[in-house]
Amino acid sequence: MRPFEYVSPSSRAQAVSLLGTAWGNTEILAGGTDLLALMKDDVVAPKRLINIKEIKDLRGVSLSAQGLRVGALTTLGDLADDANVKKNYPVLAEALIEAASPQIRNLATLGGNLCQRPRCWYFRNGLGLLPKDETGRELVAAGENRYHAILGNDGPAKFVSPSTVVPVLIAYGAMVRIEGPKGKRELPLEKFFVIPRTDSEREHDLRPNEVITEVLVPPATGVKAAHYEIRQREAFDWPLALAAVALKMSGSKVQTARVVLGYVAPVPWPSPEAEQTLQGQPVNEESAQKAAEAALQHATPLSSNGYKVQLARVALKRAILKAAHRGAA
Repeated sequence: MRPFEYVSPSSRAQAVSLLGTAWGNTEILAGGTDLLALMKDDVVAPKRLINIKEIKDLRGVSLSAQGLRVGALTTLGDLADDANVKKNYPVLAEALIEAASPQIRNLATLGGNLCQRPRCWYFRNGLGLLPKDETGRELVAAGENRYHAILGNDGPAKFVSPSTVVPVLIAYGAMVRIEGPKGKRELPLEKFFVIPRTDSEREHDLRPNEVITEVLVPPATGVKAAHYEIRQREAFDWPLALAAVALKMSGSKVQTARVVLGYVAPVPWPSPEAEQTLQGQPVNEESAQKAAEAALQHATPLSSNGYKVQLARVALKRAILKAAHRGAA
């Protein structure tokens, strides 16, 4: 591990003032479950590490008429154990439990989960986010890509977004709040994730001198939600594909639907095609299958990951059926 400067601010304003204006010079330390591994492997080498764990107002979970407010420093374990989350957002609680082992859940923070870097083995071995060889050939497209993207992969980014929690939050309609030197801003969580086109970009709509402060989830009254993961092993493992679904019903038919796929694209992948297919329809095997087909109709698998197309279809179909047969929050 390379030498670095370590600072521990006690307020948001102090933290923001200590951040740099270019990626790579400073990094934020929260739970450290991802960052420290990247530093040990020399994938990132910040000159300054900013420990934000002393900023108390970045912690906590609260429920109001406006919905759920979660501080960015809240651990995945504390969020999963929160009584209001279990009662009003049960699918979120389930996803949090499945997202990590108990040891990691007790350290990893929600903000860190949103900002974690891709698990792509090219990136983790120091070859960059958009790896190329000396001739400019894309290494992922030409190499081992069995776990890489089947959607949104027309550019140089072929990795998959690594969070198992984010698709559920997006299905619930979550917003993220960010603070920087120009003040605060808020955006839909799905807009927080971007597909980089150059090596100077990152996979989040977060500037080098900004920090996530909280996540807001609107009330889920009347929402039937579910998520479904497909993994190689039953023990803790990264999913090969997952789907998160939130339905509002009008009688036996779908009034509105939110459908989000995970581990299939460089960003969590909402599917307006599947949502439109479900709208106004009763939920059954046939309509769920049609939605799954619609969601994957534009998939473009790489040389070794074509199997993920069918896995994603199955995950989505099962998530839709699971949501429909679940009681509303």
